[in-house]
Parts: sequence; structure tokens; C-alpha cells
Amino acid sequence: MTHRRKIIIDTDPGQDDAVAILLALASPEEIEVLGITAVAGNVPLALTERNARIVVELSGRPVPVFAGCDAPLRRKLVTAEHVHGKTGLDGIPLPEPTLPLQSQHGVDFIIETLRREPPGMVTLCPLGPLTNIAAAFQRAPDVAGRVAEIVLMGGAYFEVGNITPAAEFNIYVDPEAAEIVFRSGVPLVVMPLDVTHKALTSRDWVEEMRSLGTEVGRAVASWTDFFERFDTEKYGSAGAPLHDPTVIAYLLRPGLFSGRHINVEIETQSELTLGMTVADWWRVTDRPVNALFVGGVDRDGFYALLSERLARL
Repeated sequence: MTHRRKIIIDTDPGQDDAVAILLALASPEEIEVLGITAVAGNVPLALTERNARIVVELSGRPVPVFAGCDAPLRRKLVTAEHVHGKTGLDGIPLPEPTLPLQSQHGVDFIIETLRREPPGMVTLCPLGPLTNIAAAFQRAPDVAGRVAEIVLMGGAYFEVGNITPAAEFNIYVDPEAAEIVFRSGVPLVVMPLDVTHKALTSRDWVEEMRSLGTEVGRAVASWTDFFERFDTEKYGSAGAPLHDPTVIAYLLRPGLFSGRHINVEIETQSELTLGMTVADWWRVTDRPVNALFVGGVDRDGFYALLSERLARL
């Protein structure tokens, strides 16, 4: 192990975001979470920042939580209560957080952290719409060149869309922000629906979580039960995809994943395909490569890693 990877998690929790945050906080040998920035997405900002604090408190491993942008750069907010419930963390009642919200704006925290840390030290891990990251790059163009890598959950190509026929939710909510990030020149690793839909939960795994007998195990099992109801109805599959933990799993075990270094562009003009991640999987254009677009995952290895780490909390 060379050094612990320093990360900022940018998130709109969301049950699967919550599992991703827990996975990161359960892995201090490999990952140092410098802070968590909340963004409006699955639910509005007042709920995403609250949910982020609830999850951090549940982990027993406090890190600072900041509230970022409450709306996309240029559009009205589209939310996903139909998936995550009206709180965004429906499934199990959890106590109000006592962990305070930091007074600093999340975008300022991102900028300040990237300027303070040596270039190439900080990895950004966006699990929701890319508004905060794009706002940071717009406000402080110097910081983009200091980011080690951006590992994000978003987009889709072969699995097409989950909020419109062509677009994945995170990218669709703020396509202009996604375009800024995908054109930033920062090395990108993209976890699209193409990979997350291969990482479906199973009954056995959910019950294994419940049988841990911990607060974290019960919460993860209940959250999974909650959004599984929506996803199994929609996809007719045995379980539900845990989208966001793939980002943290990639940092811990990149060998679980496979993909291609390709060009990915974001559609911002078309009414029909707004927010589509146009992935040049077959390399038919001469557009420059800007992303490792992940397509494969060792599903059992992924869930084994989740089990091992979540059991520590």
C-alpha cells in the first residue's frame, strides 16, 4: 500500500449513496475521507445534507459534512422520491443527527481542499449530479489541474436510461455540469448503469447484513429492502443494483472492475436525449479519450468486499 487515498465524497443520499459512504468510512487504511459535500439530487439539499450527517453518525466515524448547491447550474431540480422515498433514506427510522453541518459552502470546501493539498493528492468521488464539482471548476479554474482523478457514478450506454429512455438520473439532473466535468481534462473513471446493473443485491446478502446485529447492518438491510421494491418491479430482476458503492469499491479493489478508455460526451441540446452519456465504446470517432468507462464487475467479489467492510462498523 503506497499511501492512503485522500477523497472528497460528493453525494445526494439516497440509500445506495449511504452504503457507499459507509464503505469508505469503514476502510481507513486505504481511504481518508477529507469531507463529504452534499448536493441536491435524489431529494432536495435540505434532505441530502441531513441524510449525509445521519449516515456519518451511524458509522461512528465522524467526518465533516458540507452543504453545496441546492439546484443544477442552469435547470430546475428534478428529484427521485419515487425511488428513494420522501426523505431519500426511507426504509428505517434513524435519529436526527447531532453532527453539525459545517458553515462553509461545499463548493468552497472543494476549492480550498484542492488548493491546500499537493497536486494529484485528492480524488473526487461524485455519487450524484455533478453540480458541486462543475461549480468548483467554474469558480476556480486552477483547481481542476490539481485533482488526482474523478471516480463517479453516472451515465449509461448499453443500459441506456433510467430516468428518461436515453439518460441516467445523475447526468440528466445537471447535464451542463456533467459536460464541464467531462471536458475538464481531469482523469475520469465512470461507473455507469452498464456496470451497476451487473451488481444486483441478493436475498442472502441482505439477510447477511441484517444478521450482523449492528445498527449499520440493520440500516443497510432495510434500505436495500426499500429500494429493491422499486427496482425489482421496474427491472424484473432478482435484486436491486447498489449503484454508488461501486465508486468506493473501485478505489479499494480496482481489479474487480473492467472497462475501456474511451471518449464520452454529454448531450445538452436535444429534447429527446438530454443528459445522455454518448460513449464511444467502439472507438468510431477520433474524439480524445477522456474516461475509463467501466462495463464489467466481479459481482461476488464486490459483495464480499461490502460484507467484510460493513461488518467492521
